[in-house]
Amino acid sequence: MNQVITDGLMLMPPSFADGLSVWSRSDGTPGSDTYATAGNAALVPADQDFGTCLEINKVDATTSIRYMGQTPVLPGLYLRVSARVKALAGNLPNVRIGAWAGDAGQAHVAGVTETGPETTLTDYGEVVAVSAIIGTGNRVGVDMPWGGTATYGHVGLDLTGPNGGTIRIESITVEDVTAVFIRKMMDWVDVRDYGATGDGVTDDSAAFVAADAAAQGRMLLVPQGDYFIGQNLTLTSPARFEGRLVMDDATRLALTENFELDSYADALGDEVLGLKKAIQALFNQSEHEAFDMRGRRILLDEPLDVQAAVGNKTTYANRRVLKNGQLAANAGPGWTDGVTVSTATWSSDTPTTLSGITNVASIEVGALVSGATGVGREVYVAAKNEASGTVTLTEALWGAPTSQTYTFRRFRYLLDFGGWQNLQRFRLEAIEFLAAGISSCVMLPADGLIFQVKDCFFTGPKDRGLTSAGQGCQGLEIDRCQFLSNEQALRVQDRTSIGFNINAGDAKIRNNRAVRFLHFGVIAGTGNIISGNHVFQGDSETDGLRSAGIIFTSTNGKSTISGNYIDNCSVEWGNEHDPAPEMSGEYSFHGMTITGNIFFSSGSAPWFRFIVLKPYGPGHYINGLSISDNLFKQTAGQQLDRVEMVDETLFPLDMGRTSGLLMVGNTFHGITETAGDPVSMKLTSASVELVWEADLSDRLPFGGQANSVLAALPEGAITNGAGDPVYTVPYATTAHGPTGAAFRLNWSEPVKGSAMVTASSNAP
Repeated sequence: MNQVITDGLMLMPPSFADGLSVWSRSDGTPGSDTYATAGNAALVPADQDFGTCLEINKVDATTSIRYMGQTPVLPGLYLRVSARVKALAGNLPNVRIGAWAGDAGQAHVAGVTETGPETTLTDYGEVVAVSAIIGTGNRVGVDMPWGGTATYGHVGLDLTGPNGGTIRIESITVEDVTAVFIRKMMDWVDVRDYGATGDGVTDDSAAFVAADAAAQGRMLLVPQGDYFIGQNLTLTSPARFEGRLVMDDATRLALTENFELDSYADALGDEVLGLKKAIQALFNQSEHEAFDMRGRRILLDEPLDVQAAVGNKTTYANRRVLKNGQLAANAGPGWTDGVTVSTATWSSDTPTTLSGITNVASIEVGALVSGATGVGREVYVAAKNEASGTVTLTEALWGAPTSQTYTFRRFRYLLDFGGWQNLQRFRLEAIEFLAAGISSCVMLPADGLIFQVKDCFFTGPKDRGLTSAGQGCQGLEIDRCQFLSNEQALRVQDRTSIGFNINAGDAKIRNNRAVRFLHFGVIAGTGNIISGNHVFQGDSETDGLRSAGIIFTSTNGKSTISGNYIDNCSVEWGNEHDPAPEMSGEYSFHGMTITGNIFFSSGSAPWFRFIVLKPYGPGHYINGLSISDNLFKQTAGQQLDRVEMVDETLFPLDMGRTSGLLMVGNTFHGITETAGDPVSMKLTSASVELVWEADLSDRLPFGGQANSVLAALPEGAITNGAGDPVYTVPYATTAHGPTGAAFRLNWSEPVKGSAMVTASSNAP
């Protein structure tokens, strides 16, 4: 539409070269002063940029220029008023389009906007264009909406800001831009106008592509109907779906301006299918690195297989994010575990392989492996070979017989990444996995690096919160998540669910909260940071049993446990995934730091221990363990006997080889025997003795031996039987007594007195 053409409207003011008598120095109304008699204005006949133009010296706070002719303003008419200006000298002012609104009775229309956006001149000689749009409608892009009262305007220009500048102005122009606004008022393009049929059979792909190209940023309207899309489709315009798209699983849909779940659910007519298509697009386009579920709750009847949804990839390394929503399990057959029982052969020569399995085809990758003997916690099927009848395990067995029966149980997960052979830098953020005792929550990819889970809720997993059935946990980060067990009403010993497991190294488990699982985490990898977590696993039993909250399964721990609240559970450290669990030239219980934690229990049985070492083979010893600045506290019920122990169910530790053990700065409350290493004590002999002996069984941690005496300083005089001072220095001997926990001070003659002695279980 152009009313200059259709209605013969005269919009353009005359140029300044035609004379200044029609250019008002104020609002443009009849009788106002003009620039024909202004002392601060003159025509310039040949400006190099403008030709004939008006030059003004700015002397008023607002210097106005208004055409005294009436520029018509009609309903549906949109006018762009423009001018080009430049500063020559003096202060640099601000420039804006201005106008005076009049009604049919020649009166001023009050209360409407009569100035456009202001532009500040910043340099001399620079040509600057200013413009503003006048119209009756208050629409996006209209600078001066005048409503239905105004019928004309006196249009022009204002100079504001500092006085004293010289400015040249090219002629004011007025254009009819109604066509632009008609297009904007019709802010959608209907795909049917470009050939879409919506019959569910005809391939409407080409029509969608054509409509998207024509939209140029306007809304793409998909009316009621079923639109078959037979090829990958990318829409660069925002789209509104009243109808739905019908697509094969392999056909991709990229809504680049609507990349969120609301639009995908509308586009496919189904939330689950919409989420799958969105995930498929997430891995196949570069416009977005994150998909927003927009806070929606998706009810799943079966696991969402992420790799199957993508379809065309099994590896991916670019950062991608799925965030802000809830995935909930809907009870039904889709969540039934896959269970296979089979006899298999195992050898310590190939400790992660089970062979001789006749029904290996029925065993699912990612299944948990259990057996009567020698199978550690959280051992999964990493791969299988049907031709050879073998399965590969995520962790080695540690003492299995040559042949036994195994159970392979594949849990069902709300979000299953198990089909990815390698997935790197994927992030789950602000998602609740509402398992409700129906399903598990997340299965990690087979391999990959830096999978991140942040601000998520793992609510009521039936079996597992987050599972690694391979090496996809390398560099795993779990931050600020809530793990809420489905077994909170059960006694500790009756629970089976586990928060997470890790096979690879370098995990960061930070600032999470876990409530009443059997175990919070089973960690096979090394190089881990466990910090700021609250792990609570108690129950209401009197003298109740307690389980391990955090379990390390490699003696080469190389991990820190700092600043955690370890509540009614323990830290357990063993080597249950070692195929040769005996000590044989390897690191032995090495590189673990436990510092600054709160260890708390309430109503626990007195034999409960907060820190437990469990060797699965003979010959192991402590070779680097620091336990410092922790609080150990027991309330309600009997005191705990002590806070640490070696679980000797299978084998003891070799206490004569202890090295690098430090246990200092800890606080104890409700603990009968407080341990430390080194131990400082006052050793007193009331009668003269040639040998003074002290037993540190109650004082050294983990039932350690007194392997060294670091210092012995007499406190007061050491005297002989005659009461004479003895100045000779005693020598110490260590590892005395039935457990080696005693040391002796050997004097040159029988003496009595007191000495401050510092001893340690660390071998010299």
